[in-house]
Amino acid sequence: MPSPEEASTSTPPPGPPSAPPTFKSLGLIDPLLEALEQMGFKTPTEIQAEVLPQALQGRDIIGVASTGSGKTAAFALPILQKLWEDPKGLFACVIAPTRELAFQISQQFESLGSTMGVRCVTIIGGVDLQAQKVALAKKPHIIVATPGRLLEHLEETKGFSLRNLKFLVLDEADRLLDMDFGPKLDKILKLIPKERSTYLFSATMTTKVAKLQRASLSNPVRVEVNSKYSTVSTLLQYYLLMPLPQKDVHLIHLANSLAQNSMIVFTRTVHDAQRLSIMLRSLGFPAIPLHGQLSQSARLGSLGKFKSGGRKVLVATDVASRGLDIPSVDVVINYDIPVHSKDYIHRVGRTARAGRSGKSITLVTQYDVELVLRIEAVTGKKMELWPVDKEEIALLRERVDEAGRLAIQEMKEQGIKGGGHGRKRKREEGGGHDDQDRDDDMVEAGMPKMKKKSKGRR
Repeated sequence: MPSPEEASTSTPPPGPPSAPPTFKSLGLIDPLLEALEQMGFKTPTEIQAEVLPQALQGRDIIGVASTGSGKTAAFALPILQKLWEDPKGLFACVIAPTRELAFQISQQFESLGSTMGVRCVTIIGGVDLQAQKVALAKKPHIIVATPGRLLEHLEETKGFSLRNLKFLVLDEADRLLDMDFGPKLDKILKLIPKERSTYLFSATMTTKVAKLQRASLSNPVRVEVNSKYSTVSTLLQYYLLMPLPQKDVHLIHLANSLAQNSMIVFTRTVHDAQRLSIMLRSLGFPAIPLHGQLSQSARLGSLGKFKSGGRKVLVATDVASRGLDIPSVDVVINYDIPVHSKDYIHRVGRTARAGRSGKSITLVTQYDVELVLRIEAVTGKKMELWPVDKEEIALLRERVDEAGRLAIQEMKEQGIKGGGHGRKRKREEGGGHDDQDRDDDMVEAGMPKMKKKSKGRR
C-alpha cells in the first residue's frame, strides 16, 4: 500500500506536453458543468485539476495548497457528483475554523449545486440553537460547521447523528489545530462512521496536521500544489517605518493617498479594530469593523457591505485573514505585524487573488524590525519602502490625534472597554454563550492561549 508521499500526484511524470485539462475532461457531470459555466469558472485551477480525478475515483485526499487556489471547489465538486449518483440527507460534513469561512463554503456548495437542488445548512456558534435543530431535522445534504457547535449538536440534539455520513472535509486543518480545536475534532471523529471518504485541506503540513491525517484518513493521495509557503508573484509588498506613537497618523496618510482603493486594515486586537474604524469614519473614510466581539449578524453585515463596495475600508482582526474570498481587495494594510509569518501570508493573501495584482503595506515601528526580517526570510521576498510625504503627515497630526480622542470617548459611551490583557481575560471568561466556538481574535493574533483562561469554558 503506497504511503501518501509515494502516492503524491503533485509532480506529473515526464512526457510530451498535453492539452490543459477542462472540467469536462476531468469527468464532471453535466449539472455541475452547467453550474460552473453560470459561475464563470472556465478552466480548473491547479489544485482542482490534481484533486478531481483522484477524488472521483473514491480516494481520500490530503490537499496542500496556498490560500486563493480554489480549494473549496476542489472538494465540493466530487462530493456533489457523488451526491448526484446517490442522493440522501446528511451526506457530507465540512468542518471549518471560523464562522465567516463556514458561511462562504456553504454559499459555494449552494452555487455549485444550484442545478441539482442541493440543500445546505451552516452550523456555527452565535446563532439560535433551536433554529439549527429544526434545520438539521430536515436532513440537509451538506452540513458546514465550526467544531464547537457541531459537537454540541452531536452530543445534545435529539435524533441528530452523522451515522450514515459519506464524506468528511477538514478545511484549513492547520488553523483548526492552531485554535485548540484538537480535542473537539477527536470527539467528532469518534461519533462518525469510519467507512467514509475524508478530505483534509491545509495551507501547511504541520506535525499536528500529520497526526490528524494518520487518525482520520485511509490510504490517502497527497496533492501538494505549492510546497513552499509563500506569497503570490502578483503581490507588491511594502513597509512603512515610523515611531510607535505615529502609527495612527501614518495609517490615515495611507488611507488618504489610497482613497480610491478598497482596503483591509488588519489589527492584532478587537479594541484597535473598533477604535480605528470609528476614527477613520470620523475623518470621512467609509470604514467598517469586523471582529469576534460583534454579533454574528453584524459580522456578516460588515462583510456584505465591504464585498458589495458599500464600504471601502474593512478594519479587521485575524477573523478575516483566513480563506475569505473577497474579490476586489486592492490593498492590505498591516497596522500590527502578526507574530507568526504564516499569519502574515494569510492576511496579504486577501489581495492579489486569482491572478489579479495587489499591494500590501506593513506599518513597522522600532519594535517590529525582527518580525519583518523573519517574514522576509520565510517568503523569500524583500519588502520595498513605501514613500511618504513628511509635510503632509505633520499637517495631519492634530486632526488625527483629535479623532483618536473622540474614538476612545465613543467606545467608552458604547461600553467597549479599553486597555490590554484585563479586557481580553474578561472577554474570554465571559464568552460561554458562544457555545464552544472561539474565534481567531479571542487571543491576540499569533499569541498562544493561556490554559487557565479556558478553564470551565464550554
